[in-house]
Parts: sequence; C-alpha cells; structure tokens
Amino acid sequence: MCGIFFSCSEVKPVFPTDSILDLLRRRGPDSCNVVRRTVQVAKPRFNAVHDSPKRAIHLVFVSTVLSLRGDIIVRQPLVDENSGSLLCWNGEGWKLKDEPVVGNDAEAIFKALINHARSAPDDSTEAREMSLLTLHNTLSSVSGPFSFIFYDSIFQRVLYGRDQMGRRSLLCCNNSSQELIISSVCNGPLSTSWTEVGADGIRVLNLAWNSPLNRSIDQPSASREHNISSIEVFRWPAGEPANAMTGHWGQANMVLVRAGNSESDNGIYLPRLNRDLPDPNFSGLRLDSDAVCDLYGRLQTSLSLRVKGIPVRPAAEIASTRLAILFSGGLDCTVLARLVHDILPLDHSIDLLNVAFENPRIIAAAHNKALKDMKDISVNPSPYSSCPDRITGLSSHEELTKTCPGRLWRFITVDVPYSETLAHRSQIISLIYPHDTEMDLSIACALYFAARGSGNIHDITYESCQKYTTPARTLLSGLGADELFGGYSRHAIAFERRGHNGLLDELELDFRRLGKRNLGRDDRVISHWGKEARYPYLDENVVGWVLNRPVHEKCSFGQLAWLDSKAREEDCSLQPDKHILRLLAWKLGMRAVAKERKRAIQFGARTAKMVTGKSTGTQQLTQEQ
Repeated sequence: MCGIFFSCSEVKPVFPTDSILDLLRRRGPDSCNVVRRTVQVAKPRFNAVHDSPKRAIHLVFVSTVLSLRGDIIVRQPLVDENSGSLLCWNGEGWKLKDEPVVGNDAEAIFKALINHARSAPDDSTEAREMSLLTLHNTLSSVSGPFSFIFYDSIFQRVLYGRDQMGRRSLLCCNNSSQELIISSVCNGPLSTSWTEVGADGIRVLNLAWNSPLNRSIDQPSASREHNISSIEVFRWPAGEPANAMTGHWGQANMVLVRAGNSESDNGIYLPRLNRDLPDPNFSGLRLDSDAVCDLYGRLQTSLSLRVKGIPVRPAAEIASTRLAILFSGGLDCTVLARLVHDILPLDHSIDLLNVAFENPRIIAAAHNKALKDMKDISVNPSPYSSCPDRITGLSSHEELTKTCPGRLWRFITVDVPYSETLAHRSQIISLIYPHDTEMDLSIACALYFAARGSGNIHDITYESCQKYTTPARTLLSGLGADELFGGYSRHAIAFERRGHNGLLDELELDFRRLGKRNLGRDDRVISHWGKEARYPYLDENVVGWVLNRPVHEKCSFGQLAWLDSKAREEDCSLQPDKHILRLLAWKLGMRAVAKERKRAIQFGARTAKMVTGKSTGTQQLTQEQ
C-alpha cells in the first residue's frame, strides 16, 4: 500500500499541500520520497520558416510506502537511471501475466514496463503506438488491486489509472488547461475540483506536441497551444469495446477513448454476467454441489495469495500479530476467518476487529420506551453490547473458537463514544470526498474506527477486558460478497418485482458500480491508519468464476433452499440470499453463521442516523450537520 501524487504544470512545480502530504504519509508511514522533473517540449510551428522555442513542463512525483511485500522497504518512486522513466505504484500485484510475483511487486512491474518502453525501435508514430499497446497489455495482465502513475520519458508521456475493479483510490484535480494533479487523497471539500479517476482503463497524458493525440486535436491555428488537460483513455480489455477513436469535450479537458487490444496475451478479462435463467428441473444447490466445491477452492487460492508471507512490521516483535479481519460476525467475514484457519500456522494469532457505536437516537428511543413501559431507568445498559454486530460478532467468535481450536482468535471490541464520532467527523468527511452523502459517512465511520483497531480484548472465558491496539497492518474485508452472490435486500425486492431478469439487472448494476461507489472511498478511509485492506472475494479468478455461473448457483430466490435430504427431514433451511456461501459455511462447520441474516454495516454498528431527524442516506452532507 502506498500514497501516490503527481502534478504537471506549465507554470511552476506544484507540490502537495501540507494537508495532502500528511494524508499521503499516513497511508505510507515507512518511506516518503519526492522526485521532480522539468521536461523541455517543443512548441508547435506557427511559422514555416522559424522554429518555435521549447517550453518547460514541470512534473512532481511523490510516493509514500507501507511496506508489505518483500524483505526490505523499497522506496518509491522507482526510477530507471538510464531512461529517466519512473513509477509510483500503489497496489498488490499478486500475478503478472498469470505468473505469481515473487518479492516486491512494484519492482517486478516496473521492470516489465521499462523493458517494453525501451523496446521501441525509434520515435516514429508507429513505434509510439506499439509501445503504448505493450504497456497497456502489461498492466492489463496484473492480477490484484492497484493504482499507478508511470512516466515514460522516452515518449514524454504519463500513464495513470486504477485496476478494472477500482480497488485502490486515485483522484484527479483538473481545473485549468495548464495544470493537472493526480493523487491517492485530496484535501476534501476545501477544493471542489477533485473527481475520482475512472476504473475503465489507462489514462495517457502526452506531453510532447507531436504525439498522435495532440496532432488529432482540430483547433484554429491561433489557439493551437498544447493543452495539459488533453487526456487519452485506453480501455481495459473488459471495457465496452469502442469501434473507433472518439472524442468529447468536458468542462476543462478533452478525453479521447480507445478500445484496448482484445487479442493481447495474458490479459485479465472479466466476463459479462451470465444471464441464463434457471432450468425448471433444477433441484437446487446441495452441500456436495460442484459449485460449492469450486468456490471453496477458489477462495482458498485467493486467500493464500493475500495472507501468506505478510512481513512483520518494522521494529515489531517477531511474534506480533500480522493479520486482522474486519469482523461483524456476519457470513462474509466469518467464512474468510474460517478459511484462513486452514492456511496459516496455528501459532499465527488473528485479530477480529468488531466495532460498535454509541448512537444517541437509539439510546433516547430506548429510554422513552422504558418510561412508557414503566421500567427502571436508573439502570443504563451499555450502548455497545446491544449493537447487533457486537451480538453477532461474539456469537461467531465463540463458534470459531470451537470449530478452529488451537489458534488465538483475539476479539477486539472497538467501542466508539458519540463524542469521538463528532471529533473525527470532519476528518472522515474529508477522506471520503468526493463522496458526500449521509450513507457514505455512516459506512465510512464504521470502517474508519474499525481499521484503527484500538479497543479492548474480550476474553470469552473470564469476560474481562484489557486495552489493545492491533499491530496488524493487513486487514481482510468481506466486501464484494453481497454484490457477487445477491446479498442485499434490494436483490430480493428486484426478484419479487421482476423475477430473475430483475434480479440479474440488479446484480449487474451493483458489480459494475463497485469501484465508483465503494472501493475508492473505503480505500481512503482504511488506509488513513497505515493499514491495507485486502478483498479475497474480489480476486480476479473468483470474480470471473462467479460472473460465469448462472444466478441459481449463487442465490436461490424462488427456490426451496434446502441443504440436503437430512436437512429437509429436520426442516432446516437457509436464507436464499448468498445461498452458495451459506452452504460453504455449513460445510465448514459454521452452522450458526450459515443462518445469519444480512445486516448493513451502518445498521449493525449503529452509525446510521445518529440524531433524530428526517435525513436519508442519499442526503448530501454539510460540515455543520
């Protein structure tokens, strides 16, 4: 995990503000480095006799590093001394061209990019285009979450973007034709010019006037100054194919969109959602169904990549806990915990981070009800112990310890007083920006305090507590399971209203907007504490397999969700949402977890609607609220 920043200006070098630099350092506490470049670019010829003088373009690159790959801290930006090209890498490249990456992934990917950039035979248009294609193919073959900024000094261009699911944050500030800023984080609502970089492909900023992009801009000769905000988008292979290069003008920038090379080798292609309807003779999933077994194997592989080889944090004890799980006790995260048990050695303790909030609205409602029922109001129960996710978390923790003995499962109760929520509110609003709704804030609050990992250790035997902050810098999250397997209430509603076609439409919409709606926001919030979230359900091999499966092998709306003949006799059925995942939990011995109902994080942790009023999840935030 890293914080990355890039600026390009025709006026002067633009460095990150103190507030943005502080946010970048919090993401990457192990290293911080700044590289500055001044690129001389020839101006266009206005006069057929005299050449126009060159002009300077100022580039600034900043990288901060949270070192979680390899044996040593690898400082960024990575610089190629021969060509001057450099890379700011924020991500985890688990595989490159379908081969596991050994050691530091940033170094492996930089080496591949440099080799392709150097391979161009000359600086002709054809060589430039072929070089861009090979760079695109290399990046599209990376398996894992990432955002990046790559300066190709050979052809004087900057490439930047996010992986095709958008699992890492990258923001853009482009409020003039003479300046462009790209960053993992921004200074929030203080500047309204920030937008999220799309996860649809690689952006290419051509600095040289004689690039194919800039030659294609048809403008009157009197105004033919190179525009820094001219950006070309080279789509990921999985993007909607474009038949030809097309352009459109935005408020301050021109974007040209091209299709990627669909024939490239080793590229990662996420298939379209399988829209096959259930066979009338389909009898439903069983514990021994092939799909359940396949999902188990793919999740094991995904988790192995993400939990093996996590280094001990610098200056920490050898026995220090390396892995924590964002743990509500629900189906998604508990299945991950159960699977991790089969992968890691028993002497690796695992921290389960369970967050609960003091919610004044709910406390007031409970107080008023007690008065109405004439109950003793002098006894004030804990506002945390009654939180749904705390109750579920303790129950699932107990089931885990029984099903997976021999390991220390450390249950961390992260209790957040209302006063602390208010104290951090403006910081959280700044981190989630440009997202700015009440729902964004309520979800982000839960993730923000859970990722901090400061609370008390709950001892299930002695019911005692001691203060504790997890040393783990790698966090597992169950995000993505609801979108893939039909876990939201809106999926059930869509099925009730329009049958399987309505359900499929909703599933497709939810998955396609994950990067835009959730992942960038969540990355900024979690990484603020120098932690990295890893999403096993969003592994490319898992996602591709799930998208290829028919809907009735993922959820069982409209079917009898029986386990097997024995369960039928015992009248024991499971909920239809995420049915395949429930079967897997049952098969792994987590029977109580398999029956758990879905509960949104903002309601389980009680971050939603902290005060009485008519606010809705889509209502826009204000700092004063």
